[in-house]
Amino acid sequence: MTSFISAWIWSERFWFPENVTWADLERPPPGVDYPQLGHLVYAFPLAVGVFLLRLLFERLVAKPCAHILQIQAGVPRRAQPNDVLERVYQSKCPDAKQLEGLSKQLDRDVRKIQRWFRVRRNQDRPSMQKKFCESMWRFTFYLGVFIYAIRHLWASPWMWDVRQCWQNYPFQHISREQYNYYVAELAFYWSLMFSQFIDIRRKDFMIMLVHHLATIMLITFSYANNMIRAGTLVMCLHDASDVFLEAAKLANYAKYQKLCDGLFVLFSISFFLARLVFYPFWVVNSVLFESWEIIGPYRAWWLLNGLLLVLQALHIIWFYLIARIAIKAIFKGKVAKDDRSDIESSSDEEIYSTCNKNPSQTIKPKDSSQTANLNGEAHDC
Repeated sequence: MTSFISAWIWSERFWFPENVTWADLERPPPGVDYPQLGHLVYAFPLAVGVFLLRLLFERLVAKPCAHILQIQAGVPRRAQPNDVLERVYQSKCPDAKQLEGLSKQLDRDVRKIQRWFRVRRNQDRPSMQKKFCESMWRFTFYLGVFIYAIRHLWASPWMWDVRQCWQNYPFQHISREQYNYYVAELAFYWSLMFSQFIDIRRKDFMIMLVHHLATIMLITFSYANNMIRAGTLVMCLHDASDVFLEAAKLANYAKYQKLCDGLFVLFSISFFLARLVFYPFWVVNSVLFESWEIIGPYRAWWLLNGLLLVLQALHIIWFYLIARIAIKAIFKGKVAKDDRSDIESSSDEEIYSTCNKNPSQTIKPKDSSQTANLNGEAHDC
């Protein structure tokens, strides 16, 4: 049974075009290296290393930078201990009927109970300093890995002629730079996959989970069957816009409003060009049509194209949210909210922070259904 499952998973008819076997890739010519799936095992301990490096970076680099920019951690007001309300808070967000029941049970005014839940939510809210440190880590990684990728891809002929991604496929040499780029990206996304459960909870938590899973599967599968040339193009396009997003968040946390707005404009433009123009019409078009013409479809080909299209669907969803922010920015004169960013509470007493330098500005209760701002504040209730 085990051998049957193993043979099914590693079926050559699934992974490669006709007349190509695993043995063909295990015996490359002298001076040529083909990717081996076992090489990606190093990504798992490296992912742990990346996570530990992140903790050190946030503590030794990002936090001092936050102090220089006068971004304080802040000590939130703590709610008075109450076992009944704490159990409700941990399980769900009470509606009006439940609030009435709690009011009778505890002999308290409904407004006081609402205030307790608001204070309790604020108690769990991550500080601006923590959000700054998270974004600074992601900005540093995206910028570093993007520069590394561009230096390699600029001299690669398939960047200027995408059809070369499929010439003599799958017998294509993998360079040390390609391997390093792949393992670094895979380790980073594995670290994001697990740290997502302990980081600030985002409004698009499930979308990001699907994104990370699809990205990890794409990196792994494209490496296994040597679609590395196209894979490097996909990863580089994604990193390009993420650099500007994290930079805009950093400017927002530091209360540099004009810089925040300018960076957000650059992010919107780079996101549109990279993920809605170059990605579908340059990379996906090549994987779908040019590879069909040159090497023909096979089973893994369908899977990889399906994952690429899943990413494209997520890009469309995200750009819709980004466009909403841009439209608001046009009318309000500032980037006030990031609908893609985080979960926001909808209590009628909640005071929302904005991307404005003036912390006294609030959004009226009728706007409380809108989602979170670029500050990245998270609430589950």
